[in-house]
Amino acid sequence: MNIVVTDGAPKAIGPYSQAITHGGMVYCSGQIPLDPASMKVVPGDIEAQTEQVLRNLSAVLQAAGSGLPKVLKTTVFMQNLECFAKMNAVYERAFAGHTPARSTVQVARLPLDVLVEIECIATLS
Repeated sequence: MNIVVTDGAPKAIGPYSQAITHGGMVYCSGQIPLDPASMKVVPGDIEAQTEQVLRNLSAVLQAAGSGLPKVLKTTVFMQNLECFAKMNAVYERAFAGHTPARSTVQVARLPLDVLVEIECIATLS
């Protein structure tokens, strides 16, 4: 097991790693819309927050030796599924035609009261 750490994404705000690699796979912890430099939630709506989450996730994947095109599965946690179409439009642009398996769930609350969190599993090959 190898721990992945990058300054390109927010530092973990708890006792967990940004990601772990093992057996040719990368397991990314959930990313929320924190600016990595300020460690503050980016202002804005679901689109702005989703864009930041995906930038953070991409930075973690790159640090692991992977990338969004190698993502096999994502889990999207949303505060309000009525915002699904707006989140999905940003998500679709970021993945640029790649369509990993995905689950999307509405949750009662997310860390720092953000609107969205995304985790993923990707391959290193």
